[in-house]
Amino acid sequence: MRKYLSLKKAGHIINRFSRARVLVIGDLIMDHFIWGRVRRISPEAPVPVVEVTSESIMLGGSANVVNNIHSLGGRSLVTGVIGNDSDGKKLVSSLKERGIPTDGIIVDPDRPTTIKTRVIAHSQQVVRFDRERKDKIDPACTEKVLGYIKKAVKSADLVVVSDYAKGLITQRLVEETCALCSRLGIPVAVDPKVEHFDYYKGCTIVTPNNLEATLASGVEIESDETLHRAGEVLFNKLGCKALLITRGEHGMSLFEPGEQTHIPTVAKEVFDVSGAGDTVIGTLALALASGAGFKEAAVLANFAAGVVVGKVGTATLTPEELREAVFTGLKAAAKAR
Repeated sequence: MRKYLSLKKAGHIINRFSRARVLVIGDLIMDHFIWGRVRRISPEAPVPVVEVTSESIMLGGSANVVNNIHSLGGRSLVTGVIGNDSDGKKLVSSLKERGIPTDGIIVDPDRPTTIKTRVIAHSQQVVRFDRERKDKIDPACTEKVLGYIKKAVKSADLVVVSDYAKGLITQRLVEETCALCSRLGIPVAVDPKVEHFDYYKGCTIVTPNNLEATLASGVEIESDETLHRAGEVLFNKLGCKALLITRGEHGMSLFEPGEQTHIPTVAKEVFDVSGAGDTVIGTLALALASGAGFKEAAVLANFAAGVVVGKVGTATLTPEELREAVFTGLKAAAKAR
């Protein structure tokens, strides 16, 4: 990885995080965690009985992308839709506590704020249940979101589309955003959903995971050869400048015109992958907005993901944690050569 990013350049990019401003457009979610322990199986059905010890509410979905950018020292603008309910109020309050502007958040009284509840016992997820509506948001809300984007994008260095397929991201929204950003010379990074891949044509960089890349390309990724084929199919289909396939324990693969770069995983222990994709797109966006090239940004995102998967829950990391991970990882890579 030292081939793509030096310690000096990594430090320079991370130091610039505080100057970067990223506009995040996406599905706002609250992540609800119920923590407990299991000592027995239910006599009513063959399921574990979780003795609840605590609960926590965290920012999820595109709100977690914003939270990751904030935690890394960057500045965020955010737009999306919530319900007129207690979960929506908690989401807005959580963002305000971090000093993140919330004037781009639109309230739709006819739909609930999306909330995912995960039951965790002994650091393992037992079950998850979601409360949500996934149909397209009200046209009036779409107009308000677009109105905010047209105003806010002028002060952004980069735009993130965080698509969780909860009703906000439509072809029109992406096309109008990309057209506006193209005129202004602002990059657009997308954390995608398979069912919306046709929306992302012309975006700057798209970051599917291994399964999403398999489904969207129609190529089962089982080897280096099929990975290359799937990447080429998606790269040509999207017409983007770069494609980053995140592959869990196999690291990441970056596709650019005429070349493919493999970045090995740096995670030592994996406790929870909840929100890891948010960390990847948040770090990638912040790095690109801070002057990094695609390879440099991908390496930093890889190190960031390696930190958060070692934490339980929807996690973030600080610039200091990222610096330490980069320092340790690059030193180890140098010794292994």
